[in-house]
Amino acid sequence: MSSFNVGLVQMQCDEEPSVNLEKALSMTREAAEQGAQVVCLPELFLSHYFCKTESYEPFKLGEPVPGPTTDAFANLAAELDIAVIVSLFEKRTAGLYHNTAAVIDGANGYVGKYRKMHIPDDPRYYEKFYFTPGDLGFKAFPTKHATLGTLVCWDQWYPEAARMTALKGADILFYPTAIGWHREEKAEVGPAQHEAWEVSMRAHAIANGCYVVAVNRLGFEPTPDATDPDDGVEFWGQSFVVAPDGSIVVRGPVDAEAILIAPIDLSKMETARLGWPFLRDRRIDAYAPLSARFLDEE
Repeated sequence: MSSFNVGLVQMQCDEEPSVNLEKALSMTREAAEQGAQVVCLPELFLSHYFCKTESYEPFKLGEPVPGPTTDAFANLAAELDIAVIVSLFEKRTAGLYHNTAAVIDGANGYVGKYRKMHIPDDPRYYEKFYFTPGDLGFKAFPTKHATLGTLVCWDQWYPEAARMTALKGADILFYPTAIGWHREEKAEVGPAQHEAWEVSMRAHAIANGCYVVAVNRLGFEPTPDATDPDDGVEFWGQSFVVAPDGSIVVRGPVDAEAILIAPIDLSKMETARLGWPFLRDRRIDAYAPLSARFLDEE
């Protein structure tokens, strides 16, 4: 099928996983009722974004993948005949955890997972404390409607990740995301930060001649035990879909939950790649040095 709809579930997350699971299942069902055949949820939607601090307590949230949450979505996906991308805190074994995106495809059920490759370590984004970098490589999963490429949040800044996933055959690059502003710097750098995020994703779509889908959470989540009530992350929502020519197909609000439905026409990939033949003109004989950390003379 060359034409279908994707659904983006932009949700505000509660501290209680069971509340988030029920909301995510309900919003996924609603997206399907609105015509979505492929649905994506935000990054780590089962809880508040816990990486704002380094604490052992959040490790209790980890679960196997596949596991109970993928089972819940597999039942829903089979009932509705949809594909779903589910972002989870994967417990691989004792002391070994990943930030993982699972892909579920209708009656086929769970079809595979991608483990986030690029792990940040920034103020209030202390992910290196929690997540081991992915070891499955870049992935693209054939499903009933399209081949889905799965990346996660911080991966969005790396053109190499987008390119490798596109070269795996992905028609759409999905980025479950948890990105927002620090309130103390929002006035000064907030607009530039948001624009950089969107421009980077649009560039991935153009450079690879494919669709890009970014699904963000929203709402202010305070830093645990902080004395300043403004200490936390204000997630900026604004989930969006980019066409292969870089145009924005749909964009969500900054201040409200939303279910976004966007039409996907895979024939536009051929049009874009013929008009801008970047894959044809790549100098694959010249790119080996990209595997170096820096091209100095040492």
